[in-house]
Amino acid sequence: MSRKNELKALLFQRSREGRKSLAWLIDPEKTRGKQAWMDLADRCAGFPLDFFFVGGSLVHPENFLTCVREVKRISQNRIPVVLFPGSFQQVSAEADAILFLSLISGRNPEWLIGQQVLAAPTLAETDLEILSTGYMLVDGERSTSVEYISQTLPLPRDKPDLAAATALAGKFLGLSLFYLDAGSGARLPVPEKMIQAVRTAVDGPLIVGGGIDSVSRAQRAWDAGADLVVIGNGAEKNPGLVAEVYQYLRCFNASLNVN
Repeated sequence: MSRKNELKALLFQRSREGRKSLAWLIDPEKTRGKQAWMDLADRCAGFPLDFFFVGGSLVHPENFLTCVREVKRISQNRIPVVLFPGSFQQVSAEADAILFLSLISGRNPEWLIGQQVLAAPTLAETDLEILSTGYMLVDGERSTSVEYISQTLPLPRDKPDLAAATALAGKFLGLSLFYLDAGSGARLPVPEKMIQAVRTAVDGPLIVGGGIDSVSRAQRAWDAGADLVVIGNGAEKNPGLVAEVYQYLRCFNASLNVN
């Protein structure tokens, strides 16, 4: 049996209230060894992140499981650990939830439903909260691992109407969350007009990631309609980025309480 929809309910509530959230994406292949985990623990001290995402396009199963355990240890169960799987092998019952992704922007059946079928029996035996998510890859002006592995074309940056129609199709198929991703290491983030178009099309929580390497880029994504911003590669290049973005986020959410 899966958990009750605790995180799903939280995301929907925060979206209705206009409150924004922040997730830090940890790639197990880029966070290995005792020193790496000590550094991560130091960087997490002092600010209550909303979520950890764990996953990547190319991850050894043993490294993946180790990463989930270490992130859970570092967070001391205060911060939900959500799986962001790059394949059916990236499943761990020790996490709190999983983004059950369907790559609805592509036309490769392996990533629309194939990997999901392989993962489903394992997931049914866990207590993970399943978050059905329409995943949309967006051109970030740099070829990414997701594009190569999935063998799908990203959504053109200048086609917000196409992104909105794709999200609508996902909504009508019953998907709950939507994830616009320019991919790890993208040169440019998801365009604001595309975020706005998808925000108008669907009422489910909207996640945006890829190419967010500054406070201003995170702010623009939130202002355009993102509910949850994901920082990954940007934090690897700038160790202080997550803390900087969190400080902005804390001030923004606090301002909602001011009459």
